[in-house]
Amino acid sequence: MTDILAFLVALQDDIQRSVADQISAFSASGDWLALLGAMPLAVVFGMAHALTPGHNKLVLATFVLGERLGLLKAFATSMLLSATHIGSAVAIGFGANWLVSRTITQAGRAPFLETTSQVLLAAIAVWMVWRAIWPTRSHEHPGLFAVAAGLVPCPLTLFTVVMATSMGSPEAGVIFALAMLVGVGSVLSLVGLAAHVGAARMSGLVGRFELAGRVILGLGGTMLLMLVITPHIQRLLE
Repeated sequence: MTDILAFLVALQDDIQRSVADQISAFSASGDWLALLGAMPLAVVFGMAHALTPGHNKLVLATFVLGERLGLLKAFATSMLLSATHIGSAVAIGFGANWLVSRTITQAGRAPFLETTSQVLLAAIAVWMVWRAIWPTRSHEHPGLFAVAAGLVPCPLTLFTVVMATSMGSPEAGVIFALAMLVGVGSVLSLVGLAAHVGAARMSGLVGRFELAGRVILGLGGTMLLMLVITPHIQRLLE
């Protein structure tokens, strides 16, 4: 596993340098064909990036499993999470200087957005547990979950958008972000769809009893809450 992670990190570094060179060349020549020709590499970049730790893959799988989302909802939730993750980076990259100076403190870090995301995810987790204990006829809200989970901006997209903008080629940053969305979205969609299949298999095993569904929902909410609060508990214990 360590070797695979090291390979993915090295692959990201190589592709990032190549993409940076392509954007720099586009800024100098304005050759759209050359830029578009490099976008398949950016899609691979997004896939490799999404396979590294993070991106709320476990959180996504937990939510899809706990809420027993249908196939289309699982796919839509995965793509919306990806779009929010990439889109927030583009928004910050193109945002006013005051926004950047107030949200970005370290490379790829946005503490305010991270805190907001964690608070929203914790609220969703508590709500899932509440529904498991006191079931109602209300429906799940995968859109809210997807936005909350994807709110933290993608640091690599942010870096590239800022670089492209500084070179006077913001359109190159947008094209790169779209390619990243395809790559990240494809990986997270596979995670969401795999969780959907797992939920369907579990439902088949435990039957169609309402209690079993409530147990799955409650466990999903509890796991999601633990994923959110565990890093904070670890920091307090250090």
